[in-house]
Amino acid sequence: MQSLSGASVVVIGGGIGGLSTACYLADSGATVRVVEKNEQLGGRASRLERDGFRFDMGPSWYLMPDVFERFFADFDRTPTDYYELTQLDPHYRIFFKGAENAPPADAPSGATHEEPSHSTGDRIDITPDLERTKALFEEYESGAGDALERYLEKSRENYEVGMKHFVYEDRSRVRDFLDLDVARQARGLSLLGSMQGHVEEYFDHPRLQQIMQYTLVFLGGSPSNTPALYNLMSHVDFNLGVWYPEGGIGRVIDAIEELGRELGVQYETGHPVTAIKGREGAFILETATGPLRPDLVVSNADYAHTERDLLTPDNRSYDEGYWESRTYAPSAFLLYLGVEGDVDELAHHTLVLPPEWENHFDRIFEDPQWPDDPAYYLCVPSKTDADVAPPDHSALFVLVPIAPGLEDTPEIREEYRDRILTDIAAHTGTELRDRIVFEERFCVDDFAERYNSFRGTALGLAHTLRQTALFRPPHRSSEVDGLYFVGGDTTPGIGMPMCLISGQLTADAVVTDHGTPEAT
Repeated sequence: MQSLSGASVVVIGGGIGGLSTACYLADSGATVRVVEKNEQLGGRASRLERDGFRFDMGPSWYLMPDVFERFFADFDRTPTDYYELTQLDPHYRIFFKGAENAPPADAPSGATHEEPSHSTGDRIDITPDLERTKALFEEYESGAGDALERYLEKSRENYEVGMKHFVYEDRSRVRDFLDLDVARQARGLSLLGSMQGHVEEYFDHPRLQQIMQYTLVFLGGSPSNTPALYNLMSHVDFNLGVWYPEGGIGRVIDAIEELGRELGVQYETGHPVTAIKGREGAFILETATGPLRPDLVVSNADYAHTERDLLTPDNRSYDEGYWESRTYAPSAFLLYLGVEGDVDELAHHTLVLPPEWENHFDRIFEDPQWPDDPAYYLCVPSKTDADVAPPDHSALFVLVPIAPGLEDTPEIREEYRDRILTDIAAHTGTELRDRIVFEERFCVDDFAERYNSFRGTALGLAHTLRQTALFRPPHRSSEVDGLYFVGGDTTPGIGMPMCLISGQLTADAVVTDHGTPEAT
């Protein structure tokens, strides 16, 4: 085994990728210090706590539990050493706006389908029971239940092969793919084509297509620009389940921080780095309280921010044109709301989807503007966790995906807030307006200011075909020896599980480059 004993490393940014990297590097013997710009660790997985309400400000879905199990197992621990999990039932609820694409009137009645009296739309629940879900699909389209089973089998295959050979292995160079073993493993995977085309091979009904594609929001893409390979997300959704960690996603961040402390990691919050100078063995990191002088540096700050703002031009791997030409995942308009009473119509996770699905994505990727008829997501953690709200109150947040870089003013926020509250009442039957006792808003400018995210994207680089695998920026700087990158802009990509794995891949690169054989 290789050891980093004697090496000092500073990790810039305490998002989940940085926290993961810190654990692996400390376990390899390095002296590790995490410096975070904001007042708390977690990066986009920050928490908002006020007036007795607690919100996860960013990620709120606990998916791919196997990734978290593997991470903690790498340190001879389990997630349950730190937090308990509850499987959600339903996994999530969907309200479809409008009745144009509802099931035919003579369709058989399914256990999870309901035509609510308050809406012209259609409400369904996706539950852990696959047979119920197949029956639900049959309501929309004859043969769709069997089609779902075939689709999920392909999704499972993509997941198992993809995770083992293309996610946990960092194939960041062309030569990594010019290998007979890689070609053999890739045979049969849905590598090319779009998610839209792939889903259309199995389902004709627009609403079934939407159900299979909604997970693209976790990848920051659209049905037309996301590779079909990512149908593996349906295995994550339908087969692995949707979970809630006791205490919310913030508790997961606490757990990884706690693990890091057990391994010797030091953390400092409220400590922004303003410049990276020098290189391996002679770094100087400028901060408001004085310079830091580590041997090695890992940046979990946004990749573009690190390159454009922290490095001098001659130390950058990419020029300004590169960042301007990329496709970015959406930003978001967020309302964090504390309300009196219950919100019975909503599940822990609820999606509200318009019939003009393509139009919403066009207003994010093709013709950026605030959407007229938005798709959006509501999270009500108080449905599962009584500790996130005062007695007889509910904590919920609303997330509307929007294009990054949109104009973001108090007037626009106020107008859009009213539009969304009206839409929620009209399509879910949940009237919130007169019950709100706490409210906080978060949007494009906040993402840019709080997280230094390029154009205020909420997630980073989207998973388009030209921004997947080796086409994402690498973990190693090509210009500065000893500088590494971790997080959603690198491989394997966006999302908490992927960033957790990114931490391992970055640490592996550091150990490969700078480790020495351990004495036996």
